[in-house]
Amino acid sequence: MGVGRQAGDTGESGRARVWRPGWPCPVGQLLLPHRRGAGDPTFRVEGAGSAQARFWRAIRTPAGSATLRIEARVSDGEVRARAWGDGADWALDSVPALLGADDDPSGFDPRHPVLAEVLRHHPHWRLGRTDRVMESLVPSIIEQKVTGQEAFAGFARLVRRFGEPAPGPVADLRLMLQPAPDTLRQVPSWEWLRMHIDPARSRTVVQAARVADALERSVGRPMDEIDRRLRTLPGVGVWTSAEVRQRAFGDADAVSFGDYHVAKDIGWALTGQPFDDEQLAAYLEPWRPHRGRVQALVALARLGAPRRGPRMAPRTHLPAPRRPG
Repeated sequence: MGVGRQAGDTGESGRARVWRPGWPCPVGQLLLPHRRGAGDPTFRVEGAGSAQARFWRAIRTPAGSATLRIEARVSDGEVRARAWGDGADWALDSVPALLGADDDPSGFDPRHPVLAEVLRHHPHWRLGRTDRVMESLVPSIIEQKVTGQEAFAGFARLVRRFGEPAPGPVADLRLMLQPAPDTLRQVPSWEWLRMHIDPARSRTVVQAARVADALERSVGRPMDEIDRRLRTLPGVGVWTSAEVRQRAFGDADAVSFGDYHVAKDIGWALTGQPFDDEQLAAYLEPWRPHRGRVQALVALARLGAPRRGPRMAPRTHLPAPRRPG
């Protein structure tokens, strides 16, 4: 990833690099799955939907905190990145992997005309990875067994209450870092309840924070080993492990079994009939080791079962069963 300054940025501090990916990299499509709702304090978008959109991420890197800003210059074949903070160099080094440079879709056979059509419309889409486990694990735990609305609100409250301002010129964006593991371990039980995060989920977050260093060291290990490590944590099951492996590791085979919508949506998109998890597992078997890629492509195209009837209301006291761990 080439190092250089950007025209027009002479008044900014930080470090800048330019990456030329060799394909028209769909930056927004690859980064937005890391945003936890439109109000995610760790993720901001300037100029959403425009050709000059800028994507901001607050990251806890192995070298320290960082703010990373990414923008695509499609006409120039460039992705421009700038970073601030002690972890700036690490964040800049991570950009190619974050945008799918290490993903290898060559062994994927779409097998189905719907998937082939999705790929025809999105030929440059890839699976990226962050290489940051806790960054994905904490919000995934908070998303267990609740509506998306409640999950995103709970995560935002946690970040705003116990996180830290991100480094760099981001005061106007109110960009925040997730709470550090040491901080998570010390959040009192009544504070979790004030954030509408019940004891089952808060205990799992705290337990994960206690072994955060070991979890982060799993980067680079085989996916089946990473899955086993994640699922040794009480409260972390198939669904949570898959959600983390998809984002942190770009695992092309990770499927979110147990999700309220995923099985139904894939079944509807590819057969016209909603599946349950058992049916989904059998149907996806021929795509191994790219089963998660099927899930991602269906989501990318926003295919799935029609949403009929009233939506599930947010909880008032106890979780309504939706997603297992």
